[in-house]
Amino acid sequence: MKKLGLAIPLFLLSSSVYAETGMIMGSQDHYKTVVVQNPYTVEVCTNGNGQSDLSNFLTGALIGGAIGNNIPGEKNGGAAGAVIGGILNTERNKNPQCRTETRYTEETKEVYSHSTVTFTHQGRTYSLRFQK
Repeated sequence: MKKLGLAIPLFLLSSSVYAETGMIMGSQDHYKTVVVQNPYTVEVCTNGNGQSDLSNFLTGALIGGAIGNNIPGEKNGGAAGAVIGGILNTERNKNPQCRTETRYTEETKEVYSHSTVTFTHQGRTYSLRFQK
């Protein structure tokens, strides 16, 4: 269909009959704006899990205390488990945690969309759209 749309104006241009009865009024290229996303990677690091040392200690203490209380034959196991769990959880979350993220920069561009040619033939005006 594209070839036929382009063939008609070319035929009319080369025809001697067209030279006597028709006239090209103009042709125009049309453009559109597109957004192009260009990916890039970045390493994002955070200190631990984003919580304070006190919050990390309390979380570890709760878990360690619950585990220490469930050890059979251990007297005051919950207290020892709370202290150990609090210290371990605080230390574990001090190390930076890093991950790689993909981000995008956006760029707008004008790109070719299509062309049109307008002509008259036997008193009628025609406009054809085509791709170069």
